[in-house]
Amino acid sequence: MEITLFAGCANVSLAESVAEKLGIALGQRDLSRFPDSEVHVEIETSVRGHDVYLLQPTSPPSNENLMELLLLADASRRAGAARLTAVVPYFGYARQDRRASGRDAVAARLVADLIKSAGIERVVATDLHATALEGFFAIPLEHVSAVSLLADAVRPLVTPQSVVIAPDLGAVKLAQRYAKSLNLPVAIVHKTRISGEQVETHGIIGDVHGRSLVIVDDMISTGATIAAAFNAAVAGGCLPSATVVSTHGLFVGTALERLANLPIRQILVTDSVAQPSTTLPIRVVSLGTLLADAIKRLHENKSLADLLVHQ
Repeated sequence: MEITLFAGCANVSLAESVAEKLGIALGQRDLSRFPDSEVHVEIETSVRGHDVYLLQPTSPPSNENLMELLLLADASRRAGAARLTAVVPYFGYARQDRRASGRDAVAARLVADLIKSAGIERVVATDLHATALEGFFAIPLEHVSAVSLLADAVRPLVTPQSVVIAPDLGAVKLAQRYAKSLNLPVAIVHKTRISGEQVETHGIIGDVHGRSLVIVDDMISTGATIAAAFNAAVAGGCLPSATVVSTHGLFVGTALERLANLPIRQILVTDSVAQPSTTLPIRVVSLGTLLADAIKRLHENKSLADLLVHQ
């Protein structure tokens, strides 16, 4: 069965990197918009009987990118694709995984249902906001991780006096994985989210006195969580500098300005989403090899066990 890879508009450069490592050319498609902003998708490469992969993070603008993914899937299915897999390096709506106030939508479950309804048979995602999201899908979800890639990238920057910081309770298991790889202790910040832009800390668990910080999280959105974690650690007597490590660098809202006010040595993120132009010390670690390996193994019906998140 021939393999074909299509890219949405959200991260064409990553798709090109994956295609290069697979030794194939990206499939041709036309993505356009009508004057009323409706998305139009047309597959220009024959996919009849092919094993088709659609690479599209549902990053901001989330609604547009999600719709592109769904329409690419529908067009591929109607064009005769034998097997259809969505490669979603960043899965938007993941934070809406429960009813926080009792009358809100569980958007993560709805998006999972929409993906299945579009004819997609399998999803590959990278470092989901919560591993429990796997249970939202009625189709197989391959949850791969960039932690080993990022840990290798940050290793030259750490010393025996460094400490890995989990900026909230939800990041504790992630921090433990980094700490195990880097052979460092962990400290945990107790955080309460007030709004999308504001968080409040209530102290820190663990020894940070005289230590340099490695703040880890699955994503950097507005930067409020990172800033709050740093300030909490400073109150605990840490050294006034930090390295930040995150799989997904969204940098929305006032994130760039907020982070620019912190004494950050380096920010390491992957290219799961396209990165903005900035003077911040951002280093991008590519997911190209990881995703190409996952796609190749799926195409050849081989195990992905050593690539998956196990928590």
